[in-house]
Amino acid sequence: MIRLGKNELKGSIPPLITPFKNRKVDYDAYAGLVEFQIKNGSHGILVTGTTSEPSTLTVEERNRCADVAIETACGKVPVVVATGSQSLAETLVLSAHADKAGADALLVVTPYYIKPPQRGLVAYYTEVGKTTKLPWMIYHIPGRAAISVSLDTLDRISKNCPNFVGMKHAVDDLGFVSKCLDHFGSNFRIFVGLEDLSYPMMAVGACGLMNAVGNLMPKKLARMCEAVWDGNLKVAKKLHYELFEINQAVFYDTNPIPMKYMMKRLGIMPKNEHRLPMMPADKPLEKRLNGVLERAGLLEA
Repeated sequence: MIRLGKNELKGSIPPLITPFKNRKVDYDAYAGLVEFQIKNGSHGILVTGTTSEPSTLTVEERNRCADVAIETACGKVPVVVATGSQSLAETLVLSAHADKAGADALLVVTPYYIKPPQRGLVAYYTEVGKTTKLPWMIYHIPGRAAISVSLDTLDRISKNCPNFVGMKHAVDDLGFVSKCLDHFGSNFRIFVGLEDLSYPMMAVGACGLMNAVGNLMPKKLARMCEAVWDGNLKVAKKLHYELFEINQAVFYDTNPIPMKYMMKRLGIMPKNEHRLPMMPADKPLEKRLNGVLERAGLLEA
């Protein structure tokens, strides 16, 4: 496994939502979201992760999102591109485009729906990893993909692909994080993928956050990471509880339905539009989310 630099690939790297306008991707608004993240101290950008509704996007749209993010970031922060699909062929096309476009790293989700055996995951990721020289990570999200990876599988992949450097871990399993870090060492990059576990997972060694709530409150997430790095767990814990209700609100409905409504409500994005089968927040959810924003001091009562 290659060793990354001390400050390489770490911190709060929010998975950007995809803004739509009249059923089309609003790339101008997307560029604005990248600028918003840079201005507010995020340590990087994640393109076309779960929060971006990637399964509703075409390959061309996903590639264009990567292009816009890379062009807009212009080297100010690293851009990680999520290039995984249930199809190996599609994953390879997306990965090759991100590589050529200038991405700093790739995030590849476990193939969803088909529930492959562990040996299939090893073969799949080995083939993906050998097509790029970029550092790349596995996106471990069994709640959506219906498949988990084992430590033995990760170990076999790392031996086949030296540029495999870590994972985004979106499952309620702190023990597995400790097992991975104990096995691979502290240079193994683990990003938190569940808002509720941001502080505790970083406290045991995760390198950063890839959380949907970073779309809404990027400064506070960046500060939490920096507090942990400084050894100031008291401050990090305080931020954790300041974020607690907002973190819960992300999942009042399927992500990113609540997040898009709150971003629109605060003027971070121009429209609250989704693609079917996703739907905008309904009136009861809007009212509930307004209360969350008010209590967080982001919206006047």
